[in-house]
Amino acid sequence: MHKVLVVDDDQVLRDSVKQALQFHNFLVDTATNGKEALHAVYKQKYDMVVMDVNMPEMDGMEALREMKKFDQSLIILILTAYSNVSDAVTAVKEGAYNYLEKPITSDNLVALIKRALKARSLVETSAFSAPRLSLGGNTEDKFVGESDVMQKVFSVISRLAQVNTPVLIRGESGTGKELVAKAIHYNGPRKDNKFVTINLAAIPENLIESELFGHEKGAFTGASERKIGKFQYADSGTIFLDEIGDISPGMQVKLLRVLQEKNFTPVGANRDIKVDVRIIAASHKNFEEMIKAGTFREDLFYRLNVLPVYLPPLRERISDIQVLAQYYIDYFNNVHNLNIKGFSPEAYELIKGFSWPGNIRELRNVIEHAFIIESTDYITVSALPDSVKKGGRQTVPVVAQEEDDSNSVIDFKGIKDSVLDHEMVVDAAKVYQFNFLGLGPEDKRMDFQIAKEMFEREFIVHALKSNKGKINQTALRANIPKKTLLRKIEKYEINAKDYY
Repeated sequence: MHKVLVVDDDQVLRDSVKQALQFHNFLVDTATNGKEALHAVYKQKYDMVVMDVNMPEMDGMEALREMKKFDQSLIILILTAYSNVSDAVTAVKEGAYNYLEKPITSDNLVALIKRALKARSLVETSAFSAPRLSLGGNTEDKFVGESDVMQKVFSVISRLAQVNTPVLIRGESGTGKELVAKAIHYNGPRKDNKFVTINLAAIPENLIESELFGHEKGAFTGASERKIGKFQYADSGTIFLDEIGDISPGMQVKLLRVLQEKNFTPVGANRDIKVDVRIIAASHKNFEEMIKAGTFREDLFYRLNVLPVYLPPLRERISDIQVLAQYYIDYFNNVHNLNIKGFSPEAYELIKGFSWPGNIRELRNVIEHAFIIESTDYITVSALPDSVKKGGRQTVPVVAQEEDDSNSVIDFKGIKDSVLDHEMVVDAAKVYQFNFLGLGPEDKRMDFQIAKEMFEREFIVHALKSNKGKINQTALRANIPKKTLLRKIEKYEINAKDYY
């Protein structure tokens, strides 16, 4: 539950706000003036303060400044009479999230509070593409992690949220560029307006201009009606141009015009449309090399790159892997109603040593994959995908698991007896050579169909043993469609319960 402090010298208003918030499952404390509220904030953690401006002893403006000095992350919502709106606007410039004019309605208040909490959540979520952002008033209220570069990144994000300049976010795929763009938008002055995303690399070159600026009916073949472009749709808000390095020089000229003149011309139109849109762009491309090669305009680059944000790849901030991994473990525990505590030492060494070409997105997927596979309280080596086990700077060898590691992937070396003899050669889970039943290659009793069925049965029995008789896990790990597995179990009269 979120905890809110309501501050107002009017008891009737104070009590009505408290009741409205409690009805929506907020925990609520109250204070009668700024001084009392400040003492409350010093003593305990609040997610939000809802505070009047004009109060005795210490007014809302002074209390706001002191609270922000103590806890920059605290969300403060200002209540004000219509005649004092200018004070509320000043409060927003001083760090308040927003203001609400009296008389207030519970619906408007709750809606504004939920938007504010969502905005803070976006900062917190985007921080998990970097070190974890912890919010509160104790010693942990900072960017958690050993990565100095990411602390600098989020310091830049905090400044960018309060200004209106274009932004260029650079970094490899999967580093969290769109999350950073959302954090900038939803914590800035445009937060109540639209955030529009467009992936320029995913749109055919001949349609990009129409997507961005719209077109008139009949402007080209297939333009059966007038269409509003993304820029016009995002008016007063923010447009996020992902993979801007992929656009043609011609489109670069048109984007430069929008940045400089704040207007554009729809395809097939003879009129200009004025827009007030903040542009946040992102790309994984090397712009310096593109400028040298003449494929990206230098003037557009410098227009976008006023205060650059560079998101380093995960391999360059190994110290953050543990906190990122724990965040996703906590997240998937909540999603899947499980209680996985962390990684085994061997598994942690592997994820720490892996190069993570897909960055944070890949780490998230690997952990989600492990949650499906793992049946113990810790994620073990066997629950990690082969790409991680084989593709990193491995500090521990990946070997077949011991007998007690019952959830290991299928080890062909364990399939023997009636099917394989001890002279089996295994490479990447493929059997290259083995002798059936001790028969020589010219023995007339050799029968491929019999040998195949014997192998199938032994394979399925071994897979069930390795997965404690769990059908779903066996199907996934052994790469057998579940329907096929069930059919084979019935065919060979295997009882999965024997292996629980």
